[in-house]
Amino acid sequence: MRIAGLLLLLAVPVLAQTYDLVIANGRVIDPETKLDAVRSVGISGGVVRAVSAAPLKGRQTVDATGMVVSPGFIDLHQHGQDFEAYTFQARDGVTSSFELEVGTADVAGWYAARQGKSAINHGVSIGHIQVRMKVMGDPADFVPSGPGAYKAATEEQISEMRRLMEKGFREGAVAGGLGPTYTPAATRWEILEMFRVAARFGASSHIHLRRLSDADEPEIGIQEALADAAITGAPLHVVHINSSSLDHAPHLLKMIAEARARGLDVTTEMYPYVAGQTRLDSARFDSWVNRPEADYHNLQWVATGERLTKESFDRYRKQGGLVIQFSNTEAMLEAILRDPLAMIASDGFGFEAGNAHPRSAGTFSRILGVYVRERKVLDLNDAINRMTLMPARRLENRVPEMKRKGRLQVGSDADITVFDPAKVRDRSTYENGKQASEGIRDVLVGGVFVVRGGALVPAATPGRAIRAQVE
Repeated sequence: MRIAGLLLLLAVPVLAQTYDLVIANGRVIDPETKLDAVRSVGISGGVVRAVSAAPLKGRQTVDATGMVVSPGFIDLHQHGQDFEAYTFQARDGVTSSFELEVGTADVAGWYAARQGKSAINHGVSIGHIQVRMKVMGDPADFVPSGPGAYKAATEEQISEMRRLMEKGFREGAVAGGLGPTYTPAATRWEILEMFRVAARFGASSHIHLRRLSDADEPEIGIQEALADAAITGAPLHVVHINSSSLDHAPHLLKMIAEARARGLDVTTEMYPYVAGQTRLDSARFDSWVNRPEADYHNLQWVATGERLTKESFDRYRKQGGLVIQFSNTEAMLEAILRDPLAMIASDGFGFEAGNAHPRSAGTFSRILGVYVRERKVLDLNDAINRMTLMPARRLENRVPEMKRKGRLQVGSDADITVFDPAKVRDRSTYENGKQASEGIRDVLVGGVFVVRGGALVPAATPGRAIRAQVE
């Protein structure tokens, strides 16, 4: 009796605890502990304090019966890093968004510009593309179209690039970004030097593989990146393997798996669309001279939605702007998704041209609606793992706070997505990319609702900087 009474007394404070918010009776999925069961989640102070089979008491309670309660989705590759883009990402279930490929040349300024203005968490790399543009005097604002792309750097200029990369890491850059396909004049030595800098700071290098024309074998680009990682010890992340390798993707995935088996820290990502998007005035299209007319028709001008001809290609290339390129197949996307190495990232853009690729608003809901529910390429737990835990683990060695994200367990940050597995689906299209996903019911960032009942919460800006230690 005395023991039973003592146990009862010990249990009372737990049962009587009142949380700021309780998400009750949802199907809670935590990819790290493999929990997949009906539970109630207690949140206080922006942190998950309880995940319980028993009812919990909250100052506010939200019923999630029939819903999936998941860690918030983490996007490692999103170029649209403004308030409008964040609101579309939130409605796609994203709670943390990163620009890690192109990055920035001014890490401190990038974070300062977003302080207190973001619906979701955000982070950035120190990007070799942008640093090279600065050092070489390229006037473009995103990827180079002048000397940043086409002028060889002197030893002094490479030294200045190293200095700026180091400065960015000391200012808390999450990773290093590279894109030799956009900087073809950057020698292999120059790219290797940038890997060396990242390695000194324990930062992953997120790279758009070198491929200067469609005739180049993608295997060459990944051999360069794997060699640089092996030489320097820098962790490697290969961005959008679907669009970088197309029908060569099985080869590249096998090469990554073999490198991992030999101890290299290398990961990759993909987005679930048959078309990509980039700037028409970039070096990516230098080889597009006198191609068959049908090739130009595979390009769609973002601003107007028109398919291009040789004449309009030449005209818009001089003007500069975003173009969508149809170059992949659904069969290849499904083959990549079946590989356990491929995490999910959008490669999305903002809506500066009035429109954008549908991946900018719909990537994560498309995975859940099309490839989990409709086509059954992935099961739900695997999909959530690729959208939450895997990207969190990619960053957590350099950014320890990522150990509290991508999970839904006691002590994790209350970045949470609640969605209807029977209804979740992307709605954005190539003609109208500015359509929010459906079926994402609630999204919390640090325990604060940014989406409630499928609608944005007006003026909610709980998003915070995700940043490595500032030195």
